[in-house]
Amino acid sequence: MASPLSEKIGYGFGDMASSMFWKIFSYYLPFFYSNIFGISLIDTGILLLVTRIWDAVSDPMMGAVADRTKTKWGKYRPYLLWVAPLFSICGILLFTTPDWSYSAKLIWAYATYIAMMTVYTGINVPYGAMLGVMTSNSKEKTVFSSFRMFFAYGGSFIALFLWDPLCNMFESSLGISVQTSWQLAMAAIAACCFVLFLLCFRMTREKVKQVGEQTSLKKDLKDLVTNKPWWLLNGASLCFNLFNTVRGATVAYFFVDIIDKAPDHDLTLFGLKILFYSGLFLGIGEVANMIGVATAVPITNKIGKKPTFIMVDLLLIGFSILFFFCPVSIGGFWLMLLLQIVISVLTGIMSPLVWSMYADVSDYSELKNGSASTGLIFSSASMAQKFGGAIGGAAVMWLLDSVGYVARGDVDAAADITQPAGAISCLWYLMTFIPAGVALLSMVIVALYPLGTTRMDEIVAKLNKVRDGNPDLLDNPEYDDMTDVATI
Repeated sequence: MASPLSEKIGYGFGDMASSMFWKIFSYYLPFFYSNIFGISLIDTGILLLVTRIWDAVSDPMMGAVADRTKTKWGKYRPYLLWVAPLFSICGILLFTTPDWSYSAKLIWAYATYIAMMTVYTGINVPYGAMLGVMTSNSKEKTVFSSFRMFFAYGGSFIALFLWDPLCNMFESSLGISVQTSWQLAMAAIAACCFVLFLLCFRMTREKVKQVGEQTSLKKDLKDLVTNKPWWLLNGASLCFNLFNTVRGATVAYFFVDIIDKAPDHDLTLFGLKILFYSGLFLGIGEVANMIGVATAVPITNKIGKKPTFIMVDLLLIGFSILFFFCPVSIGGFWLMLLLQIVISVLTGIMSPLVWSMYADVSDYSELKNGSASTGLIFSSASMAQKFGGAIGGAAVMWLLDSVGYVARGDVDAAADITQPAGAISCLWYLMTFIPAGVALLSMVIVALYPLGTTRMDEIVAKLNKVRDGNPDLLDNPEYDDMTDVATI
């Protein structure tokens, strides 16, 4: 029986909340640290990367804890209720700038960033794992995942499109510092996220009873590290998040130091002048992401998840390289906006695929090993997201520092800075050739992924029989060897 529309919308509200925070972190936090909070590019890069060491422990730990949670609301769903208040509070603290010494501020940055990512893990890992227990149908998982990503990009659009106006409004109307205006803007976003998480909890249910008794954590980890599709999907997911973060984290710098330096960057549409600024560029990208999500289900139903993934990667390579040849002119700005739309539609198609494929890996593991570790498997999706964001953010910081980029936190904030030629070239590469190379690596990895449409149909059919009381199908040797990667 198909799940009701209201439940799919409710599930979407959860990632709408997470994504509003995540996109602000990915696209504006590096800029905030280096240009507003006031720490160096090198220290910012180290901060973004080093804190991922804790995530390597906290994400699987949270997955294991969620797998073993038993409440009247289910395993995973109650964390939406329990963690939502902490999620909002930590977000506000993250964008709080204390008037302390440089060393003390750096300690504050580490403490608040680690706290935020820990809380993000505490709510996002169980939320992601819910997909594995809301329906047993592989195609409906893609539908749930599409609703999730559609609402996620909707939330991202709202947050990114309003971020600059919110900061400017608070700064000008209240006469406060730029640091306080960023803090208040995050407080407004945090309040919305809190309500959305509560709605997600209220509108969703866990329905699928997974097979087998809960095994030891040691066995779960052993099953995980011998799961070949899981390793390959982690690699592809890491590349996908790295692609998005490298481009996204570069945008604020790209606009401040390249677009804003143009004599005229007002776009004219139907007689109206529209300022071409980073929030518009990113916000329109989020709307295009939503279009891509809406097309993901019909495309994957027609050609399969794996071929869709490969096709999207190939197109991302081509359009990313094309962006490099856009001139810094009004005509060039329109072309940049068009390419941003096309690239974002493609990443929108990709997003629900990743989560749906993790659900497939969970089903494969459940049949092969005789017990479910859905939370642990989905924790790797969260870890890939955060590692991709961290590596991408750190790479942007370190590359800019290596080419002599002048951060505004190092000089008078009102000064008119002209960046060296090497820094300008680096910004162009970060928007074009570097993401294209990441997409190429992703395409190679996905080509080796073995859980194609035919294989998943077989797995789901046998798993449903097991869940209906046929345990003889468990521990089937047929699923111990996943070397047949030709089936798509």
